[in-house]
Amino acid sequence: MQGTPKGLRLQIGIFGRRNVGKSSLLNALTRQTVSIVSETAGTTTDPVEKAMELQPLGPVLFVDTAGVDDVGALGELRVAGTMKVVERTDLAILVTDDWQDFETRLLALFLGRKTPVVVAANKSDHRAAGVVEAAARAAGAKTVVTVSAVTRTGLDAMRQAIIAAAPEDYLNAPALMGDLVPPGELVVLVVPIDIEAPKGRLILPQVQTLRDILDQNGYAMVVKERELAHALARLNQPPALVVTDSQEFLKVISEVPASIPVTGFSILFARFKGDLAELVRGAAAIDRLKPGDRVLVAEACTHHPTGEDIGRVKIPRWLEQYVGGKLDIVAKAGCDYPDDIAGFNLIVHCGACMWNRRQMLSRIAQARAAGVPITNYGLTIAHSLGILDRALSPFPYEREVYGESVQCSVSSVQKRRGEV
Repeated sequence: MQGTPKGLRLQIGIFGRRNVGKSSLLNALTRQTVSIVSETAGTTTDPVEKAMELQPLGPVLFVDTAGVDDVGALGELRVAGTMKVVERTDLAILVTDDWQDFETRLLALFLGRKTPVVVAANKSDHRAAGVVEAAARAAGAKTVVTVSAVTRTGLDAMRQAIIAAAPEDYLNAPALMGDLVPPGELVVLVVPIDIEAPKGRLILPQVQTLRDILDQNGYAMVVKERELAHALARLNQPPALVVTDSQEFLKVISEVPASIPVTGFSILFARFKGDLAELVRGAAAIDRLKPGDRVLVAEACTHHPTGEDIGRVKIPRWLEQYVGGKLDIVAKAGCDYPDDIAGFNLIVHCGACMWNRRQMLSRIAQARAAGVPITNYGLTIAHSLGILDRALSPFPYEREVYGESVQCSVSSVQKRRGEV
């Protein structure tokens, strides 16, 4: 259970004003002292995470947050940290002991994002019965549970409410590989071992793809790019699918017969963690770029960049070669993401393998609201190399979306140049 990646857990955020009992409720729900509890307002300064098993949901991640009513310069930073947690929250617990405008605004925020909310009407041992509960329902809350974190009353009802509120898009999340390859079929995984590969292990997308193949009762062959042609020649029947690191797209596609579907780990994760169709449209928008345009390259996690770092060196190089001139490229990692993205002409995001799907969908929605096309690393590489149509061969709908989007981009460029 502890080995389950954070990005595959149901992330349950605990929100509310200072001193309403958020940390006490987390400790009570987990039956452990996870967060420091004090009568001093603002004790929780940074998000506190606790991974655990909550049956029948399985692995979950509780996230305790700073109070949304924190004040002062530091308080503003703490509230900003809390708002970052909102972006990745699959299910929100809104804790209150006295319904105020803060609660109304938070509830509206979650409802607007279609995030399930369970209101925990806390401190039932110290307040009038039913008043907070009635105010929460009047504000639009559908699930309200009366609890006391101190006396531990209402906790079973709280756990049941969390289970019942688990979002459908988590319970029935898109498959990684299960719907692409029937049981008993072979998948060839092309895994380069280079300077960026972690010593002694594979990167997370490769590991999760391999595990998903085994879970679906398929077979997997793992080869380096240099051994691919020899490995295929030794098979007595072709594989059902070849999945490659996106940086080896050209070599792999040149060696795999056209009858065998090919895609990349990054493209698999574009669907698994986000919205593949929307990211495909973003890749087609590369055709509308012109020298001098601003491009945001965003990574979900942070790592020490190598000399040929994919986000800071290789993708900018490929894009500038494709566009035919210099671009104004801004690279950001982790939570260091611009508050205002409207000034960018394109966002190129990593595969978000370390994130949960909700957080990646939040960034896609943010880009859509700002009118900025967004795509990911693998889609960008494949489009820049002119092979994205082939790399989308396992995904008929998205392949059609790509063709239509490319035509729209071409028409847009022709109009800009006065050619039509």
